[in-house]
Amino acid sequence: ISQIQRLLENTEEKFQKKILNERIARLSGGIAILQVGAQTQVELKDKQLRIEDALNATKAAIEEGVVVGGGCCLLRLSLKVDGIKKLLDNEEQKIGADIFKRALAYPVRQIAKNAGVNGNVVIEKVLSTDDVRYGYNAAKDQYEDLMAAGILDPSKVVRCCLEHAASVAKTFLTSGAVVVDIKEPAPIQMRKPVPTSGIGPVGL
Repeated sequence: ISQIQRLLENTEEKFQKKILNERIARLSGGIAILQVGAQTQVELKDKQLRIEDALNATKAAIEEGVVVGGGCCLLRLSLKVDGIKKLLDNEEQKIGADIFKRALAYPVRQIAKNAGVNGNVVIEKVLSTDDVRYGYNAAKDQYEDLMAAGILDPSKVVRCCLEHAASVAKTFLTSGAVVVDIKEPAPIQMRKPVPTSGIGPVGL
């Protein structure tokens, strides 16, 4: 590999660089070509996006590891907020801590809602045990060891979500005004008049 890298440094031709990079990739790790097939273009695009998401998640997992998925990692982090809140002297900061705590539980609540179950019941059930691997599997509608079930989140993704959400929230708080799109109500469709076939109004 080091020999090929030296050749790569001394090569200016783009095509040759591409070939050398491919050789390095073959020697340093496996290369797989995924051929995706589908009945329709829409289905094909959906499969491609799913595969791309899976690849990106795998890369992120390799970088920083994985945590329990299904929003349970964030839910258990919310239990630590009260301890941090006790160290705060500012009342506004304490309010912010309460908001942050509620936000950490929202992913589990939303997953439960999408599955058609009560989010509060799911949260109470998950937090009823100290087993950090225990959580709600919405696909099977059951509680189990999520690690064993393969329901995982890359640590990097969870961390970046928290950082970006905090950044957006800070921007909202420090802005003088926020512009949002107001959804227009759907137009009321008028019923078509029933044809009378030339018959005049009927008196009662």
